[in-house]
Amino acid sequence: MYLMERIASGEWGDGARIPSEYELMEIFAASRMTVHRALREMQADGFLRRAQGVGSFVQGPKPQSALLEITDIADDILARGHAHRAEIVVVERVKADAGLAAAFEMRAGGKIFHSVIVHFENEVPVQLEERFVSPAFAPDYGAQDFSARTTASYLQRVGRAAQVEHVIQAVSPAPLTRKLLRIAAGEPCLELTRRTWTEAGPATKSALTHPGSRYSLGSRYDAPGSKKPG
Repeated sequence: MYLMERIASGEWGDGARIPSEYELMEIFAASRMTVHRALREMQADGFLRRAQGVGSFVQGPKPQSALLEITDIADDILARGHAHRAEIVVVERVKADAGLAAAFEMRAGGKIFHSVIVHFENEVPVQLEERFVSPAFAPDYGAQDFSARTTASYLQRVGRAAQVEHVIQAVSPAPLTRKLLRIAAGEPCLELTRRTWTEAGPATKSALTHPGSRYSLGSRYDAPGSKKPG
């Protein structure tokens, strides 16, 4: 197949933009239905990633973030030789409802920081980050420019977590999440919910949502009692 041959030969490397549906229709004198089905199958097989309104791109191995560690997504992306960009949706102070008040051990109605940020890898959105941050832990959180420095980088400089909780689940994203991540209805996402505590108490609660076709989560570690080879 025309597309697979160019991917296999390396002519189109990871992240390369392929011709649009209309361009492929002209090249092969094929119907839009035929071209669309072929691209959809290549996406399902992991050879392409498609961003609504942007185009189709060659998909290398899925980017992977550490599961058990707190990492900076910008560092992960840059380590792969790719470009990172953050798009700020909102950074604000909101009133804590009963659920947030309980999670942060504060009174209901008290103010807490809230941020929503979309992270891009080579201009393709790969993570929607929503955070709630205790003002007692990071009082200047709302004054930061998170398009220049990530929330993870800033928070790690404010203070190190004494305890971390990770919960991962597959989710059907809400319409706004689909819009921000530029994914089609029906595409599942991986959501990592992270809570952190310092010695002083609850610090952050975050939900990191990744399109299932564009990202994976994993880790490697030494099992208790194991010996390293050599």
